[in-house]
Amino acid sequence: MNPVDLAPRFFIAVAVILVFCRGVSWLLGRAGQPAVVSEMLAGVLLGPSLLGLFLPQVQAALFPRELYPVLYVVGQVGLVIFMFQAGYAFRSHRIAGLAGTAGAVSVAGVFVPLSLGVLLVLATGDRVAVLQNGVPIGVSAAFVGVALAITAFPMLARIITERGLAGTRYGSVALASGAIDDVVAWILLACVLAVASGAALPALVTVGGAALFAALLWFAGRPVTRILMTSDRIGDTARLLGTVALLFLVAWYTDEIGLYAVFGAFAVGVVMPRTARTESVVGTLTPICQIVFLPLFFTYSGLRTEFALLSDPAVLLFALACVALAVAGKFGGCWAAARLRGEPQPVALRVGTLMNARGLMQLIALNVGLEAGIVGPALFTALVLVALVTTLMTTPLLSWIERRESRRAIPVSPAPVVGSLRI
Repeated sequence: MNPVDLAPRFFIAVAVILVFCRGVSWLLGRAGQPAVVSEMLAGVLLGPSLLGLFLPQVQAALFPRELYPVLYVVGQVGLVIFMFQAGYAFRSHRIAGLAGTAGAVSVAGVFVPLSLGVLLVLATGDRVAVLQNGVPIGVSAAFVGVALAITAFPMLARIITERGLAGTRYGSVALASGAIDDVVAWILLACVLAVASGAALPALVTVGGAALFAALLWFAGRPVTRILMTSDRIGDTARLLGTVALLFLVAWYTDEIGLYAVFGAFAVGVVMPRTARTESVVGTLTPICQIVFLPLFFTYSGLRTEFALLSDPAVLLFALACVALAVAGKFGGCWAAARLRGEPQPVALRVGTLMNARGLMQLIALNVGLEAGIVGPALFTALVLVALVTTLMTTPLLSWIERRESRRAIPVSPAPVVGSLRI
């Protein structure tokens, strides 16, 4: 299919994606789910798991294989802008004085689910047809472990903002821990990819490139963004153009070193000065990202998810085991770490709940693994199920905890006394 034929297919596909995502978002919004969750589920429903199952010809006509790379690239634009906004929002949350607790929670949140994921793959071995042929079992085990260790930091930030949890202790602990979690997880993922390729150079490039990036960000990033946002010589249009160019340049660099575009964009958001002009730039970019570009990434992931593969009982059991270990490792590990650091039960429960969501970041990692040939369709589907379940359960579980604490806070009035008898 040449570009001239592909263009109209792209336009109709995007129209269907945007309208469908908006409908699912409205429906799940009534149940308290954030828009990101709805878009992730909508992407799966538009793929072979639902539309392709009942109307395969319609699904193939709307989303031909030649369209996938286009959706991926345009979806990356949405991811970059979304992560930039998440990094900028991160600056508004108070995390001072939380280093010890955030460090303990992040360590538990990475290594407990990582260990459980590795043990699951090593225990099942080749008895379950989920591993990719030709990939060493150690690489597959490490990839599953890293996938379970990831926290959906951008979505976590969005949930905290939308629910008015900014500035609360558990919101701040979860944000700081989630940021550390994802940086560590992505470095571990780069190491897994390096081992899978049989070369140590990619891992060295990632570690060295990340160190260089941190130095450039600290010594050059802050002055550059300050000039960009405060200079009176730069007009509004030039400021918006400069921000987008900077985002794409940093996204290119972090992609090249193996940390991937999303972390470069997040870092730019973190160092941006908090000014009225910055707010205007973020306010201009964010709606376009959330309404138009970001849903395309979720649909791209959904088009590659085939829940029909779970009809194999062994694969279904493996997927359910992944879900159970993911929740036990992340929720249980982070809750336990918070309690060991002296946090009260309500704070620890909420931290564990927020950290348990995988969502967007796990989908990114799964697509990276799929492109690298480490992950096959069955394992991809099993881990997408983990992302969906752990993400969908976040908001209802937070609401349940809030109701539970509210009931405990309501004092019980004593019964009236008549004479010497209490009734």
